Amino acid sequence: MLRLAALFLGLFALAVPAAARDQVTSFALDNGMEVVVIEDTRAPVVVHMLWYRAGSADEPPGSSGVAHFLEHLLFRGTETLEPGEFSATVARNGGSDNAFTSYDYTAYFQRIAADRLDLMMQMEADRMVNLKLSETDVAVEREVIIEERNQRVENNPRALFREQKNAVQYLNHRYGVPIIGWRHEMVALDQTKARAFYDRYYAPNNAILIVAGDVTPDEVRELAETHYGPIPANPDLPERTRPQEPPQTSERRLIFRDARVAQPYVSRSYLAPERDSGAQETAAALSILSDILGGGTTSVLAEKLQFDDQIATFTGAFYGGTSLDDTTFDFIVVPTPGVTLEEAEAGLDRALAEFLETGVDAEQLERIKFQMRASQIYARDSVNSLANRYGRALTQGLTVQDVQDWPDILQEVTADDVMSAARMVLDRRTSVTGYLMAEEVTQ
Repeated sequence: MLRLAALFLGLFALAVPAAARDQVTSFALDNGMEVVVIEDTRAPVVVHMLWYRAGSADEPPGSSGVAHFLEHLLFRGTETLEPGEFSATVARNGGSDNAFTSYDYTAYFQRIAADRLDLMMQMEADRMVNLKLSETDVAVEREVIIEERNQRVENNPRALFREQKNAVQYLNHRYGVPIIGWRHEMVALDQTKARAFYDRYYAPNNAILIVAGDVTPDEVRELAETHYGPIPANPDLPERTRPQEPPQTSERRLIFRDARVAQPYVSRSYLAPERDSGAQETAAALSILSDILGGGTTSVLAEKLQFDDQIATFTGAFYGGTSLDDTTFDFIVVPTPGVTLEEAEAGLDRALAEFLETGVDAEQLERIKFQMRASQIYARDSVNSLANRYGRALTQGLTVQDVQDWPDILQEVTADDVMSAARMVLDRRTSVTGYLMAEEVTQ
């Protein structure tokens, strides 16, 4: 069976071309701004993205949510653009725009016809330095983000559970603080806090410009030097340091009850290393481990808990290695009706213990590596995906070379690498196990 499967994958691989290198050029402006150009001439469109190395984990204590708050405020206008005029101009020129904030970055992007790139750079450079804030703007957007928290977090017991669990996972690091912010700190966000974050981090020497699509490096360089080049660097940009985790020596547990919970489940996370520049091998092994253990219906947990023992309706394992600091390796088990959360957790423990004893199935490993290669190749069809891949990596400590090396590093992972990574990360002393469940019924 193993030889037949290997032969099938080998023949199927002939239909998928070998992974090609992205056509990427990178350079820096005199003011310290990094520029990455990804050429793709299949359609006359471009994605223009400006990434700042400033996310929620860079916020000062007591100002949680200010990074996301500032993201909203950048659409309120500048000295030359009225509130809403930025997005209206993009739409009027046939494009779309948006922004997003994470722990390690804030990014602004537009997708538009290639001949409108000049205009996009002009407007984005303008709001890098000319943000105009009024008390009214601040008050309006503060209500917007509070309502966003109401809809996405307060009205969602799963989101509240994840928020509490993250806070337990990280003893000292800012990854334990929600990106959107704690509500009691969000209501105190004001113009002074937003302006201080803007003045500190929104500068060319803290930004990465990604342009992907129907452009050439020379065209982008000329436009970038015209619009971003005159903006002075921030000489007071602080070194990017965060509070780091102390050694975690005790597993933690929590129970989150909410009357709105219709489907209880067990979640467990372990502290795990991130992808590091020039040393991505461990992260690659953990990425493959997550697929082996919980990546679909052929994974270890699905076979053991869903099909063999029939104690779960869903299982999953997740690892997000693109992170500036330590990340997590996570599991979820949704029990079948009549199965308790304690029984579901015991099943998870049995499946992990058996895997650590029996090791990696060679056929499954090769299948996952092939699927990863195919997925990476197909992702190259989207300039949005390409721009996002490089932007996330560069704002989180990786380089262009690291991004391009990643597919090959994944293919070089061995079964021994996976097992070594599993034994390292599956340490209960660094874990948090959580139960999401409904309120207890009182007699």
